[in-house]
Amino acid sequence: MELVIPLSKHGEPLFRQVYKGLRQAILSGTLSAGGRLPSTRELAEQLGISRTVILLAYEQLLAEGFAAGRGGSGTYVSEGMGRSAPKREKGSAKLRLSRYGLAAADAVEAVDSPRRKTSPVRYDFAYGRSAIESFPLEMWRHILLRHVRQAPVREFEYGPAAGSPILREAICAHLRRSRAVVCDPSEVIVVNGSQQALDLIARVLVERGDQVAIEDPQYNGTREVLRAAGAKLLPVPVDRDGLNPAKLPTQAGLVFVTPSHQFPTGAILPLARRLALLDWARRKNSIIVENDHDGEFHYEGRPVESLQGLDTEGRIVYLGTFSRTVFPALRIGYLIVPKSLASAFIAAKWLNDLHSATLEQETLAEFINSGMYERYLRRLRRRNAARREALLTAIHRYLGERVEVTGDGSGAHIVLWPRERHSEDSVIARAASRGVGIYGISHCFLTKPSRIGFILGYSRMNEKEIREGIRLLGETL
Repeated sequence: MELVIPLSKHGEPLFRQVYKGLRQAILSGTLSAGGRLPSTRELAEQLGISRTVILLAYEQLLAEGFAAGRGGSGTYVSEGMGRSAPKREKGSAKLRLSRYGLAAADAVEAVDSPRRKTSPVRYDFAYGRSAIESFPLEMWRHILLRHVRQAPVREFEYGPAAGSPILREAICAHLRRSRAVVCDPSEVIVVNGSQQALDLIARVLVERGDQVAIEDPQYNGTREVLRAAGAKLLPVPVDRDGLNPAKLPTQAGLVFVTPSHQFPTGAILPLARRLALLDWARRKNSIIVENDHDGEFHYEGRPVESLQGLDTEGRIVYLGTFSRTVFPALRIGYLIVPKSLASAFIAAKWLNDLHSATLEQETLAEFINSGMYERYLRRLRRRNAARREALLTAIHRYLGERVEVTGDGSGAHIVLWPRERHSEDSVIARAASRGVGIYGISHCFLTKPSRIGFILGYSRMNEKEIREGIRLLGETL
């Protein structure tokens, strides 16, 4: 136990100073009732003074009842001490925030969405969650423990800022196969989830006042990162086919898109629009940021390849995450950047947090290289497909023509658009009163939405729960 007791060579005797320091720690609750005090030898060594001084201070505490001795065990704070001690309130100094700090404070209501329900509901259609219950955690623990036991000492030193070489190679190989991404390991940067990827993009590519085009509606994590960076946001409307390139602004240095499963509407950007977007970026000499957060999940027809795979000029910064396919607490994502930008992004990553956790990277690399990751993805796709089918069937049965559905072709959530006018908050509240958790879409818009919608995730619920939740929602509407 480390105790801070200021001592002075002038004034009161040292034992009184030690006694007062301990007494104050007991009264303030720093040393809790029944807690063990450090031994006299230990405290004397910490403070650099004679043990006799500490013995005198302890004798005073014992005499006044602040402490009690236990034979062969040590000295303890007396029971009942510190419980009624007045708490010291700190003042509220007016401290200055930076522009970034002010922007972050303003964003506090928009981040961490969807928020966990304060009162848990029986049928929670939360989105942006992975199917943790189906992940092979025992196998993951086995691989991780083996790496902990067998890793050479150098593995516990600082690692490369860009990430573990073996993981960068594994990510690159997987994305080439599954998403038709054109890359080599030198262009891969391992980050702490896609949110850090967005933050690094803003730091490296955005100056305060820069015009940046974003989808409307959009992922609020993107919007708030850009706002904090001081960007001027230019909303581009999204329809059933995603972002409309014909409505892109004439001047924008960057555009942020989610082409494989637009967030939140779920629209899939068709090939014609993808080519038009690439043509716009070429003409305007702009950068495209492709967020492929749900690219691994596609249910009908041939999977749509990444936008990055169509780029022939090196204009796309591509980002993804394992939070949706492995588990969120892993906090491993990746950036694929053009070679011309790689050194700047790697330096920004180092400045931000040096590097991501090494052992978890090594474990994930083996998980991918052994084929376990792709086998798990196949199982997860089949499971999500069955849940999606149960969801769409239940919507058809219990909601029918009262709603329109978008986003059912890929990803792990859909959006319900009621055809009648409703209050978003009142519908959410009424649904919650029946034990159903749904989430409004209005917070995703930069402009005023023309109608309300509700985001329903289905990766964490079984088919029976989905059917019953939609039945109750049908009664609510």
